[in-house]
Amino acid sequence: MVKKKASIIPIEKRKAMIEKNDQLSINKQCTLLSINRSSFYYSPKTESKENLEIMETMDRLYTRAPFFGTKKLLVLFTLLGYNINIKRLRRLKKLVNWKTIYPTRKTSISNPKEYKYPYLLNGLDICRANQVWAIDITYVPMKKGFMYLFAIIDIHTRYVVGWSISNSMTTEWCNACIKDAIERHGIPEIINSDQGSQFTSAEYVKLLKENGITISMDGKGRYCDNIFIERLWRSVKYENIYIYAYEDGLSLWKGMNEYFDFYNNDRFHESLDYQTPHQVYYKNVA
Repeated sequence: MVKKKASIIPIEKRKAMIEKNDQLSINKQCTLLSINRSSFYYSPKTESKENLEIMETMDRLYTRAPFFGTKKLLVLFTLLGYNINIKRLRRLKKLVNWKTIYPTRKTSISNPKEYKYPYLLNGLDICRANQVWAIDITYVPMKKGFMYLFAIIDIHTRYVVGWSISNSMTTEWCNACIKDAIERHGIPEIINSDQGSQFTSAEYVKLLKENGITISMDGKGRYCDNIFIERLWRSVKYENIYIYAYEDGLSLWKGMNEYFDFYNNDRFHESLDYQTPHQVYYKNVA
């Protein structure tokens, strides 16, 4: 009976009710509130202290120099006094989801086994809510380890329609967040992503096609193609993540919940005529 009553409460409100220091275990609280325990991922992934230092430096550097390739990064970290080889650097780049941008589109042949689609937003008049959603994953440095943050932003209104945290970048995780956003906000016409493995998978493509959503993908190495969500990452990191240095998944979830509530409801944007994303989004969908 308790579980049935709990399921009536929206999932985000139920997640906010979880308390780390409660007499009940996290697992028991999740059971009573009908929440999937795995959706919290309380344990950040860990690396050596030096690797975490390098990864945090890369994360901060990416907002200023996303055009740095492996060779430049190797020189940089060598000059900073780290004894690092190219194999280790490439592994850490992958962990922080570093995607080097290029001045022009790369002309390498795509893997025919992957599902890749053209970029559809060039010249498109994006003039209404739920016309285009942009999605992406970013690395989150923490006090003792790291996690990942996935977000969905409505491009026209800058409203964050969905977000989630995890300690691994899986297609299932991204799809679950997209499904939740669709249930709460309706189906967008287009979803734009990069060409990460999560978004070139058969499962992701199937989810979007089943919902009648047109698929758009950034050009390989084209940072500017998904500029709106890149700006979101810069905001959330410099206004929250770098300031608070969260210790675990629960504190990170609560911090992100507070931040995105602020971002959507209180943080006005010059590009929106000094209105908040919430005001513009719900004015459009009303």
